[in-house]
Parts: sequence; structure tokens; C-alpha cells
Amino acid sequence: MAIIDKMEAQLRPPTIGLKPYEAKVIPLTSGEDMLVREATWDEIPLLMETIEPLMKQPKDFYDIVASRIYAELLGMLRYRVQDEYVFVGAVDGEIAGIVNGRLVNDKIGMSYHTITLKRGARVGAHLFAAKMEYHLDVMDQDEVWIVAESPNGFKRWMIEYELESRPECPHELGGVPTYVLTRALWEKHKANKNVGIRPAFEDVIKANEVLRKPAKISV
Repeated sequence: MAIIDKMEAQLRPPTIGLKPYEAKVIPLTSGEDMLVREATWDEIPLLMETIEPLMKQPKDFYDIVASRIYAELLGMLRYRVQDEYVFVGAVDGEIAGIVNGRLVNDKIGMSYHTITLKRGARVGAHLFAAKMEYHLDVMDQDEVWIVAESPNGFKRWMIEYELESRPECPHELGGVPTYVLTRALWEKHKANKNVGIRPAFEDVIKANEVLRKPAKISV
């Protein structure tokens, strides 16, 4: 057993050290309050189970996004990804969206994916802004590397944030051209993009302490 433990320790990546992300409440256009918070390690299997049906849904490239998030969450669950985080947006305990990414080093962040389970309320846009806030304001990084795997993602991130094209920087997700959110671009756009109320309301925190899968996922 000691040999296995020693080998497992060698397999796990080092860590820069993730700072906590303070939960916030975002009023949605639907009139509901969404809590954005970190997902716990114990909640990862539930998130994987939630998105698994979307791995075979080709509409809006949900299949590739869900498949990749599933693998990234599994990597986090098995301690095979360095400094990965995952945030959830939840409404009355129901998972509305998931975002994740990781730290490359103390100055560069790597955006992974954004998946929306509750459509029509800009859940994905709010969650994407939350993870940019995490990289640039909480972790005090200089830039975040971003790719899009759908036309909708390209419009939401590359165009709306006026991201800097940097195809010479290889993103971990493969050959899709890399774009970068610099600190200057974040400061330009965050007032309009990064909304939310802190401290989060106690009743909203309590309502989202226990997560559950959506009764229905619209894609």
C-alpha cells in the first residue's frame, strides 16, 4: 500500500495554489436569482452525470463541449490536472450552467469550457465573466487564453470582448486559434460584463447548498 501511495503522489501535479472565489448572486432576465459559486470536489460526479446526456447532442456543438468538460472534470476528480477550478451557476439548487479552467502559471490562465443548461437567460455569458473575474481579479493574472468551439461562443467571447488574436500561442484544447483576454481588455469590458451582488444573499446561498440535475435541459 505504501508503494501505491508513493506512486500516486508522484502522478499528481504540483500546484500554484488556487484562491477561493466568493459566491455572488446574479439576477437573471427570467426574474430568478442565480448563485455563482465554486463547485466542491464532492459535487464533481454530479456535474459529470448532469452533462453526460449532452455528449451525444450535436446541436450547437454541445457534444464536443460536454465531452471535453466531462474529461476535464474527471481529470480534476482523479487529481490529473494542475490547478483546475469549476464554478456552477444554480437557481434554487438546479444546475443552470458550468464553467471551468485552470492556471498555467501565476501570470497566464487557461479557459476551458462554458456550458449552459438553462438557456435564454444569459447564464453562459454571466458564468464566463465570473471565471474571467477569477483569473484577472482574484488570482491577479495578466491574461487568459481562450478558444471557441461554436459560432455562438465565438460571438460571445471573441467579438463581444474584442479579444486579441494570438494563433501562435497553442491552447491546450488543440488547433483552434487562440484568442487572449488581456488585463486592458478586461478593464474595458468588465463593468458591462461582470455583474453580481456580494455578499450573496443568505437565502440564495441556502437554496443552492445542495445541487441537483435540471428536470429538463433545453438545447
